[in-house]
Amino acid sequence: MSNSVLIIDDSSTVRERIIKVLESFSLFTRYYEAEDGLEGFKKLLSAPVDIILCDLEMPRIDGFKFLSMLKSRPDLQDVPILILTGMDDRELKIKGLEQGASDYITKPFDPGELVARVKVHLKIKKLQDELRRSNELLLELSNTDHLTGLFNRRYMMDALDKEVQRCTRNGGFLSLIMLDIDHFKKVNDTFGHLQGDIVLQRVASQLQKELRNYDCAARYGGEEFIAILPDSSLKESVFVADRIRLSLQALKFSGALSPLNITASLGVACYPSEGVSSVDDFIKVTDDALYRAKNNGRNRIEFHEP
Repeated sequence: MSNSVLIIDDSSTVRERIIKVLESFSLFTRYYEAEDGLEGFKKLLSAPVDIILCDLEMPRIDGFKFLSMLKSRPDLQDVPILILTGMDDRELKIKGLEQGASDYITKPFDPGELVARVKVHLKIKKLQDELRRSNELLLELSNTDHLTGLFNRRYMMDALDKEVQRCTRNGGFLSLIMLDIDHFKKVNDTFGHLQGDIVLQRVASQLQKELRNYDCAARYGGEEFIAILPDSSLKESVFVADRIRLSLQALKFSGALSPLNITASLGVACYPSEGVSSVDDFIKVTDDALYRAKNNGRNRIEFHEP
């Protein structure tokens, strides 16, 4: 059963008849009515529907104007619109279809034809919605690291490129944090790779908790993670990195991992800065800072200082 329908017609008699026909087939649970395109557009913004039945000739805002108003709202363009018209004018029907209508019904309408056409377009919409959800899921899967649930390296590289371009265009700062779990090989050797995967998941979860909702956290590879921090100076990002380091140091594990305590080394860099003119430069100086953190004793932060 579909959810709701919007019927736009300046005749209350026509609206009542349409509702009566649709109710007899139990096609909808909610019915919305409007006397013209303007009222219909307002109701549509407050209560999205599954299908619209719209008259062409109405006062104030007619059916054609209503169709043009919907074009300005991408979120509403997938809603099927059936034109109701008392005019058997081929040119007007073609014009309505060209402006975005899905189909038309000539008044006075046959109840059987009305129901049949509504069912067809509801089925098409259902298939389109399912296809869109499948595509969204595929896109999410293609952008996600399957183990940690963070973004993967490919998505991170695209996001970083866009953020660098935005920063170059609009000014401001952009920071990058690269994180490596210290001595992670020992975790796998001591507890096994399955337990090592649990550690990676916990680190990923903790990293995400320490970031803002518009920061981007990704698994860079193996036990390395990376975070993109828009509108963050070097000083601010070093503070965030240290907060991440301390939170990982405080992590407690259970079961077979209960004896484990982990630490991490982090490298931080900021764009723009001297020696950083591209995405590759940005990653390199951040990676160099991470290398220094590991080389200088681990469980510490180093940053790119021009």
